Parts: sequence; C-alpha cells; structure tokens
Amino acid sequence: MSCTWTVYSSNSLCKHTNFDEIRRPHSVSITEFGAVGDGITLNTKAFQNAIFYLNSFADKGGAKLFVPAGRWLTGSFDLISHLTLSLDKDAVILGSTDIGDWPVVDPLPSYGRGRELPGGRHMSLIFGRNLTDVIITGNNGTIDGQGSIWWNKFRNKTLDYTRPHLVELMNSTGVLISNLTFLNSPFWTIHPVYCSQVTIQNVTILAPLDSPNTDGIDPDSSDHVCIEDCYISTGDDLIAIKSGWDEYGIAFDRPSTNIIIHRLTGKTETSAGIAIGSEMSGGISEVHAENIQFHDSYNAIRIKTSPGRGGYVRNIYVSNMSLVNVDIAIRFTGLYGDHPDDYYNRNALPLIEKITIEDVIGHNIKHAGYSDLVVPQACEALKGRIFSDHCSDCYYLSKCIPSWNKRKRGGWFMPW
Repeated sequence: MSCTWTVYSSNSLCKHTNFDEIRRPHSVSITEFGAVGDGITLNTKAFQNAIFYLNSFADKGGAKLFVPAGRWLTGSFDLISHLTLSLDKDAVILGSTDIGDWPVVDPLPSYGRGRELPGGRHMSLIFGRNLTDVIITGNNGTIDGQGSIWWNKFRNKTLDYTRPHLVELMNSTGVLISNLTFLNSPFWTIHPVYCSQVTIQNVTILAPLDSPNTDGIDPDSSDHVCIEDCYISTGDDLIAIKSGWDEYGIAFDRPSTNIIIHRLTGKTETSAGIAIGSEMSGGISEVHAENIQFHDSYNAIRIKTSPGRGGYVRNIYVSNMSLVNVDIAIRFTGLYGDHPDDYYNRNALPLIEKITIEDVIGHNIKHAGYSDLVVPQACEALKGRIFSDHCSDCYYLSKCIPSWNKRKRGGWFMPW
C-alpha cells in the first residue's frame, strides 16, 4: 500500500506529501475496549487490546484508534503499521507513575547500552518498531508523560535503567506526528531512530525549564525528516540531531541526513535551540533550518562533539534566525559528554565542515559566537563579543562578521 499525507500549512517545506489525506476505513474508540478516562484507572490493557484488534485491518486500508475526551492513564504500548492514533481536543493520555508499567527493552545497537546506564532502557510510553504508515495526531489533544517521578530518580541517582522517551519509533517509514501537545517527558520527548520519511508538524512540547534531559525532538540516525511549525520549551535541547555513540555509532554506520527544520520557536535556559550531537558518530549532513525564533535561551545553535565520536557534521545551513535574550548565539564544543565504555577509539576525531549561518537578527545577545576545545583553536574574537572591526581568518572567515550589537544582523561560512 502506498501511503500519502496532506500537510495543511501554506508554504510548507515538508515534501512527504504525495499522499491524499488518509481516511482509515475502520475506526474504533478506546472506550470499546473497557478504557475509563478518569485519570485513575490504568488503561494499558485497553490500549494493547484495541491495537491488537486493529491489526487485523492493516491489509484492508488500516484503522484509526480514537481517544475521546478524558484523562486516560496508561503504561507503555506498541503501535502497528497503517494506524492512526487520534486524540480529541480534550483527551489527555497520561503516562503511569508506576515505573513497573514501563517495561525494559534492549539498548539501541548504535549506542551499545542505555544512554544513562549500562544495560537496557525503559520502553517509551508510545512505541513502535518496523512500521509503515503511522499517524499520531489530534485536535491539539495532549500526551503527558508525568515525568517528575523519573526526574527525581535521576537527581537522586536511584535509576536502575535509562529513562524512557515519551514517543519512540524505530526502523519505521512514513511517520506523521501532528497537532498535539506533549508534556513532561521522562527523557527525550519524540525520538525517531533509524527512520525515514518523518514529518513532525504543528506540535507543542513543554517541560519545566529545569527538568533533566527533556529534549524536544531528537532525530537519530534518520533521514528525510521534516520538523515544521513547532513550539518547544523544555529543560534541554529543543531539537538535537544525533546518529549513534562512539564505536557503536561508527559500527552501525547510519547517518542522519536530509533534515528540514522550518518555523521553529522556543526557549531553553540550559541548552540549545538546535543542537547537533554530541552523539553523532554515524555522521550528520544536509540539515536545513529556516525561519527560527529563540528567546530567553542559553544557546541558539550548538555543534557538540568529542574525541572518540568519529563521524562528521557537514553541509549544515541555517538562515533567517531571530534571537532575543540569548547568551550564546552560535557555539562549537569539541570536548562534550561522556562515553559508553572504555573501548572507544580516542583517535576517532569528528570532522566538521561546510557550516553556513546567515541572516541572523539578535537583540540582547551576550556572545555572538563561541568555540571551546576545537581545532583549530578559536581566535579571541570568537571567544567573546563580536564587533564590526573584528576581521579574522581564524576559521577562514570569508568576510568580516557584522556587529550583533550595532547592526543586529550577520552571517558567516565556516569550512574547516
């Protein structure tokens, strides 16, 4: 079955749209399987049974599982191919606060272990693997991970396994996530890994600004990903593009490539609006980010790597970015993060090249550009404020960098 999506926004850059709007010929409500939307009754079995039933329609045009108004408490559950999970505007799917309702699954092969601890990792609340044609959508319904119990265990160092994501899809093709609000993820919020043809559009992602590692959207060893018209405010990177961790990512050898980020707005007090890495050992390339707005944030754009990562970051293009009250607009870090074990190759150095950033407007920016622990070393101008009389060949800059304090507009090309 060939699947198609309709993208509703005008001037969309998302091109996964040789789809007519999918209208599933079969539809059921979660209430038909005994679910109770009182916020207290655990509905894991109802979700599992509903999806098991709908699997019989996968070769008959697929099916829709509708979640009506209510507060639907559940543990982790799996999706299937040719499925639409659709939430009413007043529907809230709540992640269980009982850790036993989040099973432990194998680590990702490109990471070699759980990201936080050796061994496995907790399964995401909404999970799927080896799927085709999956839609998670709603009329701005809500998926709330109720992550505070996980954040507290992380802070108290009482985790047994790596925390779960809110949504994770693995080895899947033809994924649409749209028109929803995601709240309080235990860990990274939306994690497409080893996926192709993914659109994430018109979503809001929120978590407390001090919540640990609550990244918004993390495309990981995935290609042809389009993220558009999203607002994200979390305790970590708003978008972090990844491709595996040290020797495991190098061996798995699946890059993240052909990624579009369009009309993204957000805030992070601790991290970056758009980050690349630090897990980038499979390579990251062909990233196009346009019409970006960050406010009251620590970093706007950050590329972070470390010896042992290997891989490459190349052909990154960012344009038309507006920043207000941002500490560091553009940051490169060459010694970031930890390693999965002691077997990584310390001589596996990342290659960073062909980075273009242009048409940037900033107000109240502390540092326009900053580089730490990279080779070649940053010149003093890039370690502090950049003024109009700073012309430098430190990074083979093609021209002077205009002042962000006076002209509030600038751009540069960095091939090294």
